[in-house]
Amino acid sequence: MNKPFPCLVLGLALAATASAAPQALDLPPPAPTSATPAPVTAPAIPATPAALDPAQLRALRSRYAAWQALPEPERARIREAARAVAALPPAQQQTLRQRFAEQDQRFRDGWLLGPQLGQLFPKLQGLFGYLPAEQREPALAILRQLSSDQLAQLSLVAQRTPPQERDQVRSQFLALAPGARDAWLKQNVGH
Repeated sequence: MNKPFPCLVLGLALAATASAAPQALDLPPPAPTSATPAPVTAPAIPATPAALDPAQLRALRSRYAAWQALPEPERARIREAARAVAALPPAQQQTLRQRFAEQDQRFRDGWLLGPQLGQLFPKLQGLFGYLPAEQREPALAILRQLSSDQLAQLSLVAQRTPPQERDQVRSQFLALAPGARDAWLKQNVGH
């Protein structure tokens, strides 16, 4: 599969640093010039929870919960990606951080789901971006069971499903037995 390496590494590394690291990476910003925009840096995380406002504390807890929910192989991939980003020259790290920060918030939030789902989340969002609370965890568990090919097919289904049919299509898919998913995906991709 052809993967956009810088985006993948950056998304994984930023997800790792935002949700698993106790403090932000200290990256020296490039020397400002009149042609250089202000640097985008990782926000510093205060040493004590009392220093956070309630919204920051909720966001930090949410990111940590997302990290804890990832399977260990996904966390290992994220740690490796974070090491790869940390090995880059500071200017290149800053460029990647800035490119990531310029992305839509929904795109950035998708990476909290881990490398496999994070890469496809913009395409899956139509079906799985706005789930009722009771469907969220079961849906994530099912999505994490899918192969790369199944996720690619499901992303096509998600993109082709009109908004008024999304709830029905999602419910059908989530109700399937694991052995029936391939046939359902092939049938629905063919439409």
